[in-house]
Amino acid sequence: DYIDMSKSSRLLFNFKAPIKLRSIIKKHKITHSIAFGDPPNLYSSITFTKEFKIGSIHALKSVELSNNSLLSKLTRFGFKYTYKKLDKLVCISKGIKKDLLDDCDYRGKKNLEVIYNPHDLQEIVNRSEEPLSTEENELLSGNSILFLGRLSTQKSPWHLVKAFSLVLKEVPDAKLIVIGDGDGNVLKHIENLIDKLGIKKSITFLGRRSNPYKYLKQVKLLALASHYEGTPNVIVEAICLNTPVVSSYCTEGIVELMSLNFHQQQEENFKVESGIITPNLFKGKLGLPSNDEFIKEEEQFAEGVIAVLRSGQVEETLSMYREELLDKFNLERVAAKYLENKKQ
Repeated sequence: DYIDMSKSSRLLFNFKAPIKLRSIIKKHKITHSIAFGDPPNLYSSITFTKEFKIGSIHALKSVELSNNSLLSKLTRFGFKYTYKKLDKLVCISKGIKKDLLDDCDYRGKKNLEVIYNPHDLQEIVNRSEEPLSTEENELLSGNSILFLGRLSTQKSPWHLVKAFSLVLKEVPDAKLIVIGDGDGNVLKHIENLIDKLGIKKSITFLGRRSNPYKYLKQVKLLALASHYEGTPNVIVEAICLNTPVVSSYCTEGIVELMSLNFHQQQEENFKVESGIITPNLFKGKLGLPSNDEFIKEEEQFAEGVIAVLRSGQVEETLSMYREELLDKFNLERVAAKYLENKKQ
């Protein structure tokens, strides 16, 4: 696994990968290729082969590349010199495209195109119908809040834990359910934080689940307090299942998912068609926090959660706009856009 490689092994792998890819393309006479993520994008851009090349960007790169890792250096090099050799570079949100041009010194403007992630919406609905056990029904009933995703510094779940401790003061029967695994250091940090705040009885960790949709359908709301995102699939899945969302404004892509209209980042919470968006929690530094002091934005996040828990109007509004919000993620529609690229 690339993550487990030493620095020297990663360097060797990055050197060999485009050579191996070139060999495969020529051997099988490949005419079209699609790369997902920065290393594959870079490899594809330097194979010096003539197939129609499509790359893709899935996250806010100005934040993701704020460290000085080897991958960050290679990606910055690609943005400046090699990505322009791709026939198309797909950004999965308008916010990501804007970030590349404004904050990442990207020099291939002409090959950028926004195509949203596809979702098999009917499959999500079908899988959400799987029966729950008696214990699961009890857990998900009432004022249940779900975090669904990888426990990572990107997702910064400590913000959610601290905000949830404030929610409990106003809604004592609130429950936070966590589905997902991830970075052991992040998990240890939030477990210590939960103990420190004395809220262990109100939080349940379920680990990874093969079918998260049956849980997502039943909870009162989905909560996302990330430092940065692209267009998180879990928000689309929540909208599909008519579950309101409370998310921080970690990227303009959040607004593209949750609303039919563009909204600038604000200093206060604001309502959209699928829930509530709260101010950005990111303070300019990735990684685990150095202290557990509360910040204003966590208090605002808690206020957003409380507002959804106490009002059924948010869910009613989401029901009204659900189909319109989901239209751009339709599997057939997205596939057609990729095929349009293929025909060029």
